[in-house]
Amino acid sequence: MTASTLPMLPQADLDHLFAGLSEIDWGFFAEKRIFITGGSGFLGKWLLSALLDTDRRMSLNCQIELLTRSPQAFAEAIPQLARAKNVTLRQGDVRTFAFPSDPFDIVIHGATDVAIQNSPIETFSTCVEGTKHILDFSRICGAKDFLLTSSGAVYGRHPFTAGGLSEDYSGGPDPTLATSAYGEGKRVSEWLACAHAAETGLRVKIARIYAQVGPYLPLDKHFAIGNFINDVLADREIVIRGDGTPVRSYLHAADTTRCLLAMLVRGAPGRAWNVGSEVGLSICELAERVANLLGSRRGIQVLTKVDPNCTAEYYVPNIDRAKKELKLSTPIMIDNAIIRTAQWIIESNLVKK
Repeated sequence: MTASTLPMLPQADLDHLFAGLSEIDWGFFAEKRIFITGGSGFLGKWLLSALLDTDRRMSLNCQIELLTRSPQAFAEAIPQLARAKNVTLRQGDVRTFAFPSDPFDIVIHGATDVAIQNSPIETFSTCVEGTKHILDFSRICGAKDFLLTSSGAVYGRHPFTAGGLSEDYSGGPDPTLATSAYGEGKRVSEWLACAHAAETGLRVKIARIYAQVGPYLPLDKHFAIGNFINDVLADREIVIRGDGTPVRSYLHAADTTRCLLAMLVRGAPGRAWNVGSEVGLSICELAERVANLLGSRRGIQVLTKVDPNCTAEYYVPNIDRAKKELKLSTPIMIDNAIIRTAQWIIESNLVKK
């Protein structure tokens, strides 16, 4: 493995993911042709890994085509996935890619990586124009099932709600703010997918995804938990640039992935599910948790004083619908998720100094 090559996922994570669905569930993907956008992103790598791992266990014989802006870069980063016998890489932008002529059974639309810092207009365009283009492709290729990866950002600023915010909340992003581009883009994408389904009968399932943790999460972007884990492993002080009061929750990507796949298998068409953890932590609490679990020697610094006149931001989902309708088993708890992620980073020599 070269310095630029990413390792495969830990077998323990794949075992946990595989056990989250029954053999009958996994059989849904047997002999299917699957098209994935955003396949080279964080969750795209997890979805591809899960399907290939299960193909090895159960001989699913599913065929997967993955859209990426740079097939060469993806193949260099993870050759074990990119060069699998049942994987084809297609170069292109999700808004303009040339449609392959082959039929597909399932389309998973995961493009628009939140880790990419584009201009607000570019972010919105990628969400909306990309979704329109992939929906057109879904109609032409004859797909029956369509999974849209959306976001809790569609609700806008979350009010504090005991037990987390549910899918029935009707609030939205502030349209006067340029920073609402991602949330507004995802809201429009959800509407486009459901409108398309009403006209064509496409079985659309929507995942409103919250914060994640696990292997392949960027360690030097704007994901607090990835930054904190890397800081401790690099023997650096954890620096919180804000006041540390925003509350988030974090779900291990193995549980996110099995939830996404369960939606395709068991989910009712035209429905959305929150995908995340219901255990909320403030950014300060998260930093302390990471520091204590991983044995930080450098401590934590908070750069901004708390304003007593401001209400803390809150971004935690209610996941009762997913638990009831998708029949998900117990997820990896946050402490274990942090430790497992850190161990993989260390063993893979991926600490960013």
